[in-house]
Amino acid sequence: MEQYNTLLYYCYSTIADAEQFAADHLKFCKELNLTGRIIVAEEGLNGTVSGSVGSCKIYMDTLHADPRFANIDFKVDEVDTPSFVKMHVRYKDEIVHSGLRDPNIINPQQKTGKHLEPKEFLELKNSEDVIILDVRSNYEHNLGKFKNAITLDIENFRDFPDKINELAQYKDKKIITYCTGGIKCEKASALLLHEGFTDVYQLHGGIIKYGKEAGGEDFEGKCYVFDNRLSVEVNTVNPVVISTCYNCGKTTEKMINCANPECNEHFTQCDECGTAMEGCCSDACKEHPRKRVYDGTGYYVKVPQPVNVKKPESRGKNQDLVS
Repeated sequence: MEQYNTLLYYCYSTIADAEQFAADHLKFCKELNLTGRIIVAEEGLNGTVSGSVGSCKIYMDTLHADPRFANIDFKVDEVDTPSFVKMHVRYKDEIVHSGLRDPNIINPQQKTGKHLEPKEFLELKNSEDVIILDVRSNYEHNLGKFKNAITLDIENFRDFPDKINELAQYKDKKIITYCTGGIKCEKASALLLHEGFTDVYQLHGGIIKYGKEAGGEDFEGKCYVFDNRLSVEVNTVNPVVISTCYNCGKTTEKMINCANPECNEHFTQCDECGTAMEGCCSDACKEHPRKRVYDGTGYYVKVPQPVNVKKPESRGKNQDLVS
């Protein structure tokens, strides 16, 4: 049986003609029969792609051969089937939507928190003067987070800058930020430094790399991922389930998207409520005329978008895409 890989990666590196690059990159990915979602911006790349082992190797080798992307740290998962159905490459203003677009203020290519490798994070995380800060959205940390981590009430990463004042009490502590794959931490840690925090670190490679290289110790629950798996196991040392069903409160680790496309809320729901609610978060969504057919997975294929047309800045909630 053919084996497949799913690659999670990002790279802050200037792309001069990002719109044309996006169009060319989509063609390249399709030639390799890859599926996935990639964001291209002048500041770099952010992607999750999936395909055969051979195609994924060609993809990684090709990007590494380009001086702009030579330092990409690919997180590689072995999967039984591709993690996407279609291939999307989209041009946007940022590779992760934060609103921090002025490179004279926030520039991950020049200044970020100190990168901690997974084993360094493991050794440091329980120190008395250390604050572990989750910079992901509510639906992500509700499914899983590090033990004793500080979480923020945010619907999207673009809300993070508005929460900086809530963290002022920790200015004299070591702050270690973390996210799924590391991309959000590049701007989050840079913003903390800009706002006067002096001892700032970030988990290099995020939760995914930590699970692979340090066993995921003390990561409680599962990690949300932006493909049709929706979540992955991280902790092989002391795993626990911390999430509960949005509808009945029963312990469950199953994450889905609401079947109502106009809601599309990310939430945890047990199988019993999934069947009863037809994959919806509320009765109103269950009765919605555009409700999608719930097949038990809670994952719905997105409609392809144009590649080289600049998108409006306004987006619906829960649309971080990849991290």
